[in-house]
Amino acid sequence: MEQKSLFDAMNTKTAFGIGFVTALLVLGTIGFIALGTCVMKGECAKGLGDGSEDVVVVKDDNTQPTADVAADTNQGVVPVATEDDYVRGDENAPITIIEYSDFECPYCTRFHETMTQVMEDYDGQVKWIYRHFPLSFHPNAQSAGEASECAGDQDKFWEMADLLYENNTELGEDMYLQLAGEIGLNTTDFTTCMNDGKYESKVKTQAQGGVTAGVTGTPGSFIISEDGEAMPIKGALPYETVSGYLDSILAE
Repeated sequence: MEQKSLFDAMNTKTAFGIGFVTALLVLGTIGFIALGTCVMKGECAKGLGDGSEDVVVVKDDNTQPTADVAADTNQGVVPVATEDDYVRGDENAPITIIEYSDFECPYCTRFHETMTQVMEDYDGQVKWIYRHFPLSFHPNAQSAGEASECAGDQDKFWEMADLLYENNTELGEDMYLQLAGEIGLNTTDFTTCMNDGKYESKVKTQAQGGVTAGVTGTPGSFIISEDGEAMPIKGALPYETVSGYLDSILAE
């Protein structure tokens, strides 16, 4: 009787060990599948991929637009030009590119270079509209947007925008004032504009409009043809890709 009890105890321990190992293998398999699904959906990281995919996404609670509008309320409404927009290029150009962007976003800096080249090579054929989409995890994006608008009061919006991207790792009050001086602004008026928060609401409202248009990260842009058809493009697309889209539209 004593030997049988010992044998039974050993069998019990063996069965438990096999069961434990099996459970670990099952859990590991489930975890691997879940991770693979996460990566395939692009929800585990920000700004991954090659130049055609670079985008700072807004997926979780810590990466919502400054406008504090949830991404799941997107209606996909195509944005249209307004009197409040700053336009670069010929206002009568047949193609419009509306870009929602963030001055502190490194991928936006890359795409700004692409768009600058587009405007040089497609002179008279493309007009570029810039709109603000400051992300909450970029602490200086909102104020940088306001700085560009305050420069716009003195007809220097695009000059300020270019310099903000060139210095986007050093954004802040001192840098804004330095850049204002470099482009010849009345720094007293510029400082008053910034201190009064004159354009805080405009920057946030544009971000909200971007969410409504379906923008979920920066840069988020739309290529709009003369007949109003819109092609949304996400991320810092390289020049060759953007020019290919433009050539296709112009050939129609």
